[in-house]
Amino acid sequence: MHTYEISTRQRDQMVEITRTVQQAVQESGVQEGMCIVYCPHTTAGIAINENADPDVVRDVLRRLDELYPWEHQLDRHAEGNTAAHLKAIQTGTSQTVLIERGRLLLGTWQGIYFCEYDGPRTRTFHIKIISG
Repeated sequence: MHTYEISTRQRDQMVEITRTVQQAVQESGVQEGMCIVYCPHTTAGIAINENADPDVVRDVLRRLDELYPWEHQLDRHAEGNTAAHLKAIQTGTSQTVLIERGRLLLGTWQGIYFCEYDGPRTRTFHIKIISG
């Protein structure tokens, strides 16, 4: 398993980590199998989405803010970051990508993102590569 540290600069931010994940796959030497990318945080997540148009990331973050506004009069969580928890639940903590011929089997427009919802922070994510 590989563990990586990532620093975010904004409260809500999607950082593309596709190259890092692909590099881990190449270094593993696995030609056929699965790659699991996991986030061990309750206010961050891992997503696969379009990486060609940066407006998609901006739109996704804006729409998540509309669904889960940062301040809500009924929130009781003492830290005041209920919206971040809800966004992380929506995104999920991990993604699994197939490996074929030593490469991540991603679509033409797909990229892997670390999704920060309570930054800026220094976080970690894990990559587990399974042969077979």
